Amino acid sequence: MNTLSRFTLLLPGLLTLGNSALADDTALVLDPSVVTGSRSASPTFDLPYSVDSISREQISDGQLGINASEALSRVPGLVVQNRQNYAQDLQISSRGFGARSAFGVRGLKLIADGIPASTPDGQGQAATFNLDTAERIEVLRGPAATLYGSNAGGVIQMFSRDGEGPPRIGAETLVGSDGMSKNHLTAEGAANGAGFVLDASRMDTDGYRDHSSARRDQTFAKLNFQPDDDSKLALIYSSLEQNGTQDPLGQTWEAYKADPRSVAPGALTYNTRKSIDHQQLGTNYERYFGDATLQVNAYTGRRSVIQYLSIPKGTPSNERGGGVVQFDRKFYGGSVHWMQPVESAPGELMIITGLDFDQSEDSRHGYQNYSGTTLGVKGELRRDEIDTARSLDPYIQANWALGNWTLQAGVRHSTMELDVDDQYLSNGDSSGSKTYQKNTPSMSVMYAFTPQLHGYVSAGKGFETPTQAELAYAPGSVEGFNFSLKPSESTQYEMGLKAQVNNTRINAAVFQITTEDELVVSQSLQGRTSYQNAGRTLRRGFELGIESQLSEQWSTNLAYTRLQATYDSDFNNSGKAIEKGNYLPGVPQTTLFAELNWKPRDWVSTALEGMYRSKVYVEDTNNERAAPAYSVFNWRARFEQKVEHWTFHQTLRLDNLLDRQYVGSVIVGDSNNRYYEAAPGRSWYAGAGAEYTF
Repeated sequence: MNTLSRFTLLLPGLLTLGNSALADDTALVLDPSVVTGSRSASPTFDLPYSVDSISREQISDGQLGINASEALSRVPGLVVQNRQNYAQDLQISSRGFGARSAFGVRGLKLIADGIPASTPDGQGQAATFNLDTAERIEVLRGPAATLYGSNAGGVIQMFSRDGEGPPRIGAETLVGSDGMSKNHLTAEGAANGAGFVLDASRMDTDGYRDHSSARRDQTFAKLNFQPDDDSKLALIYSSLEQNGTQDPLGQTWEAYKADPRSVAPGALTYNTRKSIDHQQLGTNYERYFGDATLQVNAYTGRRSVIQYLSIPKGTPSNERGGGVVQFDRKFYGGSVHWMQPVESAPGELMIITGLDFDQSEDSRHGYQNYSGTTLGVKGELRRDEIDTARSLDPYIQANWALGNWTLQAGVRHSTMELDVDDQYLSNGDSSGSKTYQKNTPSMSVMYAFTPQLHGYVSAGKGFETPTQAELAYAPGSVEGFNFSLKPSESTQYEMGLKAQVNNTRINAAVFQITTEDELVVSQSLQGRTSYQNAGRTLRRGFELGIESQLSEQWSTNLAYTRLQATYDSDFNNSGKAIEKGNYLPGVPQTTLFAELNWKPRDWVSTALEGMYRSKVYVEDTNNERAAPAYSVFNWRARFEQKVEHWTFHQTLRLDNLLDRQYVGSVIVGDSNNRYYEAAPGRSWYAGAGAEYTF
């Protein structure tokens, strides 16, 4: 019997046990409040779309606090891959959006404390999320996400905690397999009416694969206070630094099977690596005017990146664009939101209007990755330009609760402008600009059949613009940006049920997404990748989320997704015929996460996690070897002791208990057939920490 079948048979028994064990009606927070989607705090049960909240305990209990994949796997509809490659960040997709991203997060809106972790063109970095300071993570999927503008196939929003309670300081250390270590210092609390959170950590790893070592330094500071009785203010600073992070590149199937820890020869020849220096500062201000609320957010920051690629010496693209990418980015922006209740309307009506502005400006350079006979160093200049992306989006939204009905509707006018100022003119002037505009409406309606059962329907339109990286090269040997690319446009429908039975929460949703002009790889040759619009795609799926408190000591969580993502029209890709009905690469048809938690005492908790993922196609023809399906199981435990002013804790974790060898992530459409990235075998982690409260 396969693992998926075991999970399916286990579920009814767990729910039956939960219903029989709840005679004491143990009260737990299975219906948290979120602001993502409605923009005002509302219980998830009362919102007419798919939205989930991951609590502070779920983010930190028995977890490493290194990658967002630790927390996001419990959300249906999401596929989160830890690539075991800190030079390329996580792979995250929502209902298929973002699955094609070659690096970083693409097509999803990432936000941390109101500060976008995505650029206006849709490229994001989940590594900037500081999990050690997270209070919660909210995940919005489906049509309602389109109200967050272009490139919002889903929204992942992290909120840091405020400084509260008596001041306290803490230290923690964690060690584990493959030379992993993390040291963490923190101070937080409140004094003289102001709260503060200070956090700093350093993570080192040799990496599971050869040539994949990394060091990550993160710092965070937050000051929150109330200037008066009607307002709140928070100042937030964060930084991320990674110097010389090694990049092992992808693996061919033969190399993966011969040695899962193997590295592509070019990675060693050219010492492929990446360095990142990221800093940002933001402020959030909220003021109450009677029943109305004004929210103002502003931020600024800088990001410097230098990356050494493995494009061979003598390759035309190395001579024209270079094998070393370097940019210095300045980014800034802000938003203004006004929330106004309408007292004269029946029921509860809230009108929300807002304006969001974001801009990033890159001073981008390209160099040859050799100098004379020395490889893997910065050579002659081959690219010099200023790339600017900006967006200015007004929107209006209405939230209306009337009897058993709940209506949320809105429209956003998204404008995204890309501008290229080419300052390297020996190969011609590639300067130019492109502006994309679209109205993205969304409407969701919910009906309360009973206080414990709600049903809803939701519909919306969205669009996804090309990123600067996707525009960077025209097809063939033509120099210049590919400004002929069009945005892909989607129409989304969703229908769902939300139920609360005793201490069990059940969310189920079916959805359909049709997309025109899907962005796909046109050509990947000699280190240069160009893109094209590919016609129509169709995604249909089912999501199920169940969270249950079985008794005072036992709880369980399940997230299941079934997704059929296919091309809905024929097209040609680099001379290859891609037929209607082919599956979109990078999108598994079935994903399942389940966990069983046991907390026999206040000072100890332990859990068993199981994950299943079906096979994943790696390119559009579906002819290359798909990454096989896999199942893995993990175990974690946390212990805590309190002695007067001191609190001590210990963490133990074992991942991949059965030592399964599998492909953890894929690189879609890699030109060298290096599609596969191996995941670690059995891994162990152990940590301990102490906190002193004044």
